[in-house]
Amino acid sequence: MKKKYGAALAALLTLSVLLAGCGEKKSGDKAETVNLGGDAKAESTAEAAKPSGKQELIFVLSNQPDSLDPSYTNNSFATPFIINCFEGLVTYDTKGELVPGNAENWEKNEDMTVYTFHLRDGLKWSDGSPLTAEDYVYAAKHVCTPATTAQNLSMMTDYIEGAKEYYEGKGSDDSFGVKAIDDKTLEYRLKAPCPFFVDIVSTWVYSPLQKATIEANGDKWTQSANAYVCNGPFKISEINPGASIVLTKNENYWDAANVSLEKLNFRYILDTSTALTAYENGEVDGIRSIPAGDIARLKAENAGLVVAPSYGTVYYNIDCGKEPYNNPLVRKALALAVDRNALINNVVQLDATPAYSVLPPGYVVDGKDITEGRSDFDLKPTADPEAAKAALAEAGYADPASFPTIQLSYYSDDNAKKVAEAIAEMLTTNLGVKVEVSSADWAVFYDAVQNGNSEVAAMGCSADYLNPMSFLPLLYTNDVANISFYSNPTYDAIVDQIRSERDPAKFAELVRKADETVSAEYPVLPLYYKSSTYLLHSYVSGVYMISNGNLYFKNAVVSK
Repeated sequence: MKKKYGAALAALLTLSVLLAGCGEKKSGDKAETVNLGGDAKAESTAEAAKPSGKQELIFVLSNQPDSLDPSYTNNSFATPFIINCFEGLVTYDTKGELVPGNAENWEKNEDMTVYTFHLRDGLKWSDGSPLTAEDYVYAAKHVCTPATTAQNLSMMTDYIEGAKEYYEGKGSDDSFGVKAIDDKTLEYRLKAPCPFFVDIVSTWVYSPLQKATIEANGDKWTQSANAYVCNGPFKISEINPGASIVLTKNENYWDAANVSLEKLNFRYILDTSTALTAYENGEVDGIRSIPAGDIARLKAENAGLVVAPSYGTVYYNIDCGKEPYNNPLVRKALALAVDRNALINNVVQLDATPAYSVLPPGYVVDGKDITEGRSDFDLKPTADPEAAKAALAEAGYADPASFPTIQLSYYSDDNAKKVAEAIAEMLTTNLGVKVEVSSADWAVFYDAVQNGNSEVAAMGCSADYLNPMSFLPLLYTNDVANISFYSNPTYDAIVDQIRSERDPAKFAELVRKADETVSAEYPVLPLYYKSSTYLLHSYVSGVYMISNGNLYFKNAVVSK
């Protein structure tokens, strides 16, 4: 997640996000790009050296996912597993560009309502059985089955013809807009023109699923290494609850000849300081979460810090559906009371930019960032206590002591804890309100947020696919991604236009309008845009992270 422009991130990475048919880019399709900062280290790790010694890695994760099921979860903590064990029709290369995955090429019709993908010859599941276009059809219908409770359901129902009706029990197999023309040809029929549908297909909810393993194991198919049948460069060989998940090379992956890594042990060490000690003692090869206070030192020591470009936002979710947070003035007061510079410089200690909206900068149309020149929505890098108290008074709380105690929650993570404690102090000091802070493991925490059992909760969003539309559903009325329970019919109508807008300039104009409409009502508490960081010892090369935070190991090489 997160994004940042800064001196330390001097290199500019340009990512094409509107690809033409047949798996190739056309010059006319490069009007839209995502421009994000990066550094030389981030680029160099993607260049694989020659392998020597055991091709095995131990990489530390500090958060456990709620699920490993690509049809169910939208949890970023599941990313290391799903993107390395599954591959969809398209994937991302080391430059962050969409390239053929299971599909060797594709095309779209003239009005962009029908996309046809042609699968590679000889695709197989990790158990050696054939993988065909029907596996993609089964997966799409599985996502659109209510019992799956897919967290990314709208990625299907918003775009695919008949998907919403299928989910509601009003449709049929014949009216469902995903068809296998033959074993190697897959067709998607869309509800409306969509110029960025190939980007959407890159998300893991569009992964294939093996019907046999799900029918045999039900929703427990992801809890056993033997039942976890996948199709990516790696497969799961061990699941050790609370301790580790071990991946090994999938010999049935279509490009297995170019995968050097034989074993990838994702070890859980929840305390980031303990994880860092293990890294510096040489016990592990890399870690995903770094204690904020050590980042500057690690960079100065050239200890393997990787700063990767990112397209996303760190914010606090606000439940806009319950009092008193259903009042935009209350939400504005919270946003005005937060000192973003202090969070960035003193708490997380990252090279970051204060955020005033959930929509991050970075998306460029015809050479111009679409967020350039937008309003700051009366927010500042530092707190404005007087304006915050004035907004609260206008909301009916002239005496801040009369405001209900704010329930501030976060998921179990060292950095999230520091941010929560700092925000609680800022709200208490700058706004004069009472704050109670609580935490829980991610699965419990996120379940509470999803079910409206939280008030102000730590959150963040990285783009599922590299397009502003990846963020807009977060605030669309009744969208499954809308866990703020915010609703604005004007905003919804603009987003509906954006989904099918084919003209890049008009698309950019509508995105700006949507952003201005919603951000003026403060549906979330935006904090900052930043880059992603992780640690990797110098003898490891070929690992790469793209700007949505996906960390790929398929090109990894160990050279000891």
